Amino acid sequence: MKKLLCLACMAALLASCSCDPTPQKSFLDLARARFAVREYAQVPVEQAKIDSILEAGRLAPTAKNVQPQHIYVLQSEEAIAKINQLTRCAYHAPVVFLVCYDTDLVWTKDGANSGDMDCSIVGTQMMLEATELGLGTCWVKWFEPAEVAAAFNLPANHKPSFLMPCGYAAEGVQPHANHFSRKPLSETVTYK
Repeated sequence: MKKLLCLACMAALLASCSCDPTPQKSFLDLARARFAVREYAQVPVEQAKIDSILEAGRLAPTAKNVQPQHIYVLQSEEAIAKINQLTRCAYHAPVVFLVCYDTDLVWTKDGANSGDMDCSIVGTQMMLEATELGLGTCWVKWFEPAEVAAAFNLPANHKPSFLMPCGYAAEGVQPHANHFSRKPLSETVTYK
């Protein structure tokens, strides 16, 4: 009996170990895999994946760690129809993250504020988490912030920074040809 119990415990322990032979992707592999998706399958995104994407954004660094971001998750039929009327670049995705910053919270210096910068960092982490989860995204700035704020009844202190359509890429979607065009480091980096 003791031997049987010991074998059962050992089997349970082995079952709980991650024995997945698939190697983990490196960060650079993940960064290379991400591309702008502009056509989405009409498949809902699981709430657990939305939560994980939002958590990745929550963990992002922001200026002085004031965390001024406020993210609206547009996913109802009404919200998706509305955002698709306001911009052609929501691409009828099943989820669109409307990433804003709170003008009352942003770090300011010499008349400039960190709002768009903070939102960009938050959005990058969200975008990469979405890629890790098998979802596609696209970074969108093609909209009128005031129109979007009015349409979604945003508080006056929530300034739209960008939209991020998100969902499963439609079958056969590939990166745009210019996605692979990257300048060599020698053109974008200078050592002093």
